[in-house]
Formats: sequence, structure tokens, C-alpha cells
Amino acid sequence: MTDTTSQLDAPIGGLETAELAPWTAKTWFAVLSMAATSFALVSAEFLPAGLLTPMARDLGITEGAAGQVVTATASVGAVTALLSNVLIGRLNRKTVLVGLSALAIGSNVLASVATDFWLLLLGRAGLGIALSGFWALSVAVVARLVGANATGRGMAIVTLGVSLATIAAPSMGALISDWLGWRIAMAMTAGLAALALLLQVFSLPTLPASTSNSLADVFRLTRRRGIQLGMLAIVLLMTGHFSGSVYVRPFLEQVTLLETRSIALALLGFGIASVIGNIAGGRMADTSIIMALAVTATLMAFAAISLLLWGAYPAIAIALVTLWGFAFGMAPVVLPTNLSRGAPDALEAAGSLMVVSFQVAISIGAVVGGYVVDNYGAVGPMSITAVLAVSTVALALLQPRD
Repeated sequence: MTDTTSQLDAPIGGLETAELAPWTAKTWFAVLSMAATSFALVSAEFLPAGLLTPMARDLGITEGAAGQVVTATASVGAVTALLSNVLIGRLNRKTVLVGLSALAIGSNVLASVATDFWLLLLGRAGLGIALSGFWALSVAVVARLVGANATGRGMAIVTLGVSLATIAAPSMGALISDWLGWRIAMAMTAGLAALALLLQVFSLPTLPASTSNSLADVFRLTRRRGIQLGMLAIVLLMTGHFSGSVYVRPFLEQVTLLETRSIALALLGFGIASVIGNIAGGRMADTSIIMALAVTATLMAFAAISLLLWGAYPAIAIALVTLWGFAFGMAPVVLPTNLSRGAPDALEAAGSLMVVSFQVAISIGAVVGGYVVDNYGAVGPMSITAVLAVSTVALALLQPRD
């Protein structure tokens, strides 16, 4: 990899003791533009969790089939992430990021006006390309914006957009869909992407690529054991998460018997807890990434198992969904950090593999969860979450010590 590693992929190990230079206003605005983009993209990605019931009813499909809009986003995203660093070549990274935001705008508009299931899937596929391209470049771009010794701090701000999106998207989506319809809720995410695009145009500096990666370089990284374990951890935990979380609303409706406002409250609790989990995950990862991974998976497993046992009780169910949100908030920090340990010298290529792992997990989770919820009811997906989260705990304990 040394012959294709650019300044975007500079080693970050050993820099934690370097003095952190204060950020200028330009640096802050640039990083915040990345956070705004992550918020816009992830809001659109998670929106279906709060729209499944009205979306399925309007399009005349089952809730399990409606959940496959998540699969379309993730499946296309997985392929795009694998090829993204090859396809963009030497294009200016700012141009690429602005273009991805423009694609997100068009995709969200298309999804909001879709008259049938397949047109909706097409719109979501475009969102998958925007998502995967952004995340594949995120770590490397942030490293250039703030310096390698402050990459963790920068990524914590960018991933905060993910946590905030989990607050806004499912809960507000559920309320807006009941008030104005799911199409309006979907269209609003296009507005968020437009705002992110404007911030990128005016805040990001020019980011010319010094070189480009080949597909062989990306695949070569998979020979490293640290990368293999990191990818497996992402696939296990996130498959479990998305098998269950996409179908939380049907669970709360059918098992807990909550009304829409109570469901929105539960999803809001999930989102708020994820913000706190994001902060806790970052601090724990600095101390011990293995412990952070084990704790993240343990909390998610406990929440899913407890929902199976006591999910019929409203107060308990809402508390457990909130705990689940805390665990999920830790994941966007802990899982990429765990993976990056295996390739500190190739952050861009490792970023592609990270996104591939996430998107494959989302695809599998949505497909399996959709099949299970249609055939075994809303309780089934929670069982998958519990089993895979427990498996991730075991994997964490088997990894080499920090």
C-alpha cells in the first residue's frame, strides 16, 4: 500500500502526544459542514424507521417489503463504497463531496414523489451512493482539515451528526407523516441536503487528491487480521441492530400497544441517548477499544433480550429502546476506530472497507428482519438482534489486547 498511500492516508499512530493546534474559524466551519452533511444523509437513511406503516399502506405493500427501502440504500452503497476511491481517482475531494450532496437532493425528491415501490427503491439507491461516498472519504478528509493528530476530535463532531439524525429522523418522521404525510417528511430531507451542500461550497477548502487508490490496494488491506476482525465486528453488530431497529415501530405498535405520540417519544429517547452514547463511546475507545466494543454489544444485547421478555410494559419498553439508542450511539465511534487500528497507514482505503461492512450489514439486517417480521411477527427481529449482539461480545473478547 505504500506506493499508493496519499497524504489523506497518513499514519496517525504515535501522534496522540503531539500538541493540538487551535482550530481557526475556517477549520471549524469546514468540520461543521461535514457534520451537517452527515446529519442530512443519515436523517434520510433512518427516516423509514418512522414511516414504515404509512408508507406501506400508501404503496399497498407489507411493512416487511417497505423495510427493503433500507436494503436498496445499503446494497447500492456497499458496491459504491468498494469502488468509490477508484472511481473518483484524482478528482478534487471538495468537488466530490458537493456532487454527492447534490445527488442526495435529487434522490430524496424522487423518493418523495414515487408512485410505486420500484421508483421509491430507485430514489433510495441514489441516496446509497451519496452515503457511501461521503463516509468512505470522511476520515481522510477530516484528517486533512484538522491534522492527523486531531482526527479523532474532528470525527467525533462529524459523527455527532449521526446521533442527532437518530433524534430528528425517526421521531419527527413519525409525527410529520401523521400530520402532513410521509412524502412531505421524505421531501424535507432534500432540504437538509441542500443546506449541507451550501455549507460545503462556502466552508470547505479545495482538497486536491495527490494520488488515487486501485481496487487491488483496497482488497490487499483485507489480508490484515485487524481489518478482518474489524469488518466482522461491524457486520455482526450492525446486522443485528438493523434487523431489529428498522422494525421497532411495528414492535411498539403490536406488542407494547403504543399510540403514535408514545412511539415518537420512544424514538426521541433513542435519539437523545445515542448522542450521549456517542460521547461515551469516544471516551471509552480512547481507554480501551476492546472494552468499548464489548460494552457496546453487551448493552445492545441486553436491550433486545429484555424487550423480548418485558416489551409489553410501556414504561419498560420505552426505557429499553432508550438504552438501545445509547448502545447504537457508541457504535459509529467504536466500530470505525476498532477497524482503523488495522490500517493507520491507509485511512481512505480502510474507509471504503468500513462503509462496505456497514452497508452489507444494513442490507442483510433489513432483508432478514423483513422476512422475519412478515412471517413471525414483530418479536422475531428482536431475537436476531440479541443473538448477533451476543456474538459481537464474544468476538471483542477474542481480539488482541490494545
